[in-house]
Amino acid sequence: MNLKEAFRFQNKLQSLQTETMRILGDERNVTYTEITQFHKKVMPEVENEVTAEVPPSEYADQVDQLVDFLLYLLNQQETLAAAIRKAKDELPLDMDSQISLNGTRQAVAALLRRLVDLHGSEQMMPGGGTGYRFNAEGNQVSYRCDAKRVTTINYNRHAVYSKLAHLNEIADSTSSLLDRCLVTYDVDYAAPFDVNDSFATVFEAFAEAHA
Repeated sequence: MNLKEAFRFQNKLQSLQTETMRILGDERNVTYTEITQFHKKVMPEVENEVTAEVPPSEYADQVDQLVDFLLYLLNQQETLAAAIRKAKDELPLDMDSQISLNGTRQAVAALLRRLVDLHGSEQMMPGGGTGYRFNAEGNQVSYRCDAKRVTTINYNRHAVYSKLAHLNEIADSTSSLLDRCLVTYDVDYAAPFDVNDSFATVFEAFAEAHA
């Protein structure tokens, strides 16, 4: 499988682990509970009734197999992680660092794009200004007047645009290289089941093989 398929299978292993841990983490699935209703104490002619609580999971009677299955998935995850790490060592770039850096590049590019798209503006504000004056009696009083709000950009738009274009070029080039690496570099790992198999299919096959 290539790196892209390996990452997908890695996510599959994680989802299967999560589901297994969810089942084992519910005490109702790993315990057996009986409820006895003592009818005879109230009605001597009626027999006591014993019922078992039904666990929420259909796999509640396979707890030991689920534990082994969880450890099996963990082992597969460790094996796959080692194979992915080995494949990454052969890449022409540090994939993890470049993915992180490209995310930052794209965030910076989005900010520069907003600066490029920003324009100056003028806005009349009737009654938006205030001042003070002396009236006929010599007292200081406030007054309101019209005002104009003028906003201009305080940077070199053309320079920002040039830097944005250069940054986009680097980000796009890195993305293309990462995409090529994902599909052209192989991971030495044989998947023990199909990535599209359901939890039931994978677990039942495991339980049968380890019966």
